[in-house]
Amino acid sequence: MFQDLLAQLHTLVSGLEPWQQVLALVPAGAIPFIESYLGSFLGSSLGIHPALAIPAAVAGNLIATFLAIALSGRARDAVTDGRRRRKGGATGRDAKPSRFRAKVATALDKYGVPGVALLGPFVVASQLSGPALVALGAARRKVYLWMGISIVVWGIAFGIFGSLFLAAIA
Repeated sequence: MFQDLLAQLHTLVSGLEPWQQVLALVPAGAIPFIESYLGSFLGSSLGIHPALAIPAAVAGNLIATFLAIALSGRARDAVTDGRRRRKGGATGRDAKPSRFRAKVATALDKYGVPGVALLGPFVVASQLSGPALVALGAARRKVYLWMGISIVVWGIAFGIFGSLFLAAIA
């Protein structure tokens, strides 16, 4: 299914004019699990110069991820403010945390925000891991910083890999 999505994106983008291909990488980079790394790889492997493909895919991923982090931060603020207003801070909720939340919490304890941000794209989309870090109480500035670094680094690495891949098969 995921390979079909990549194949469809490849077909869609390859049929566009060069300037449209670059613009198409912005929303492609915003798609969870495509993100900056596969978006920049897709663009570079289509023959779009990496100096154009990488920033386009990175921009889409940064916008989507930072928006998700901002929204989750506001939601966390609303929940914690509500708890403070109630006496004793009781939530009335004894539910067991989800498997995803437990996984992110364990990774946060083990690797910290930098580790989760840099390794996270291989486990879960940055649009999910960034907000999860904020929801678990990680400092927002640190999450923004490290998610941004991760998105840029992986975008550059896979964009270069896409160019090398294209050169190898050409």
